Amino acid sequence: MKKFLLMTMAATVLMATSAFAASGDAALKQAVAGEQRSADDKARDAERRPLESLAFWGLKPGASILEVQPGGGWWTRILAPYAALSGGRYTATAADLNNPSLSEAARKGRADFAARYADEKIFGKVELVNWGPVAAPLPQSSYDFILLSRVIHGWMRTDGLLERNLASVAGSLKPGGVLAVEQHRGNPGAQDPKAESGYVTEAFVIEAAQKAGLRLAGRSEINANAKDTKDHPFGVWTLPPTRITVPYGSGKAPDPTFDRSKYDAIGESDRMTLRFVK
Repeated sequence: MKKFLLMTMAATVLMATSAFAASGDAALKQAVAGEQRSADDKARDAERRPLESLAFWGLKPGASILEVQPGGGWWTRILAPYAALSGGRYTATAADLNNPSLSEAARKGRADFAARYADEKIFGKVELVNWGPVAAPLPQSSYDFILLSRVIHGWMRTDGLLERNLASVAGSLKPGGVLAVEQHRGNPGAQDPKAESGYVTEAFVIEAAQKAGLRLAGRSEINANAKDTKDHPFGVWTLPPTRITVPYGSGKAPDPTFDRSKYDAIGESDRMTLRFVK
């Protein structure tokens, strides 16, 4: 029975990807190919597989999209134009302006993000929603599609933050909405509760999402990397694209003598690709 279920899931993933390849989503293809994405952005497509991943997650034209902690905006430069082209809506989380302790650097980061994506001809109207350790919960039942890209390990460093954030995210999904997860994948077994290496097991993520009231609807090996040994000297950040040569967050200058060759040969991390439904 277990083998049958696994085969069925694999077939579902294959059919979804094949259907996308056959018919496609013209707006999404246009967004991925667009000039708003730099050559460096596009060079990472071979390892991050945006078309295949978004097809698996089930992103649809006209969707109300929320990107949580968009970081450098690699996904933003796909999702915001896609929403604009397909008649959808794109929102990103940003520094919580209602937090009286918010730093000036965080305020500037929010303002810079807004300015970077202010061209509505390309990105549509990019909306921002307050996000942070003391922010109010996200608006309830508001989004069709929420993306968590490589953020879960960061939430695990603060007691209770993972549970709080997942509850807020789950509450903001519309019934039937999709939570898309891309996360550095640890080897099966015991999970470091602080995820110091940046790697998290699939079992841990699935259990946490289920506790927040979400249902696992599929998993894919689209972003797997069998070359990733997950035992790097500076955690996952030893690998591209971060490529650090000193401990993460140490403030030390890069080590020019560090031999990066074998880590660059691995490429980007082995990643889980999960789809949850409310």
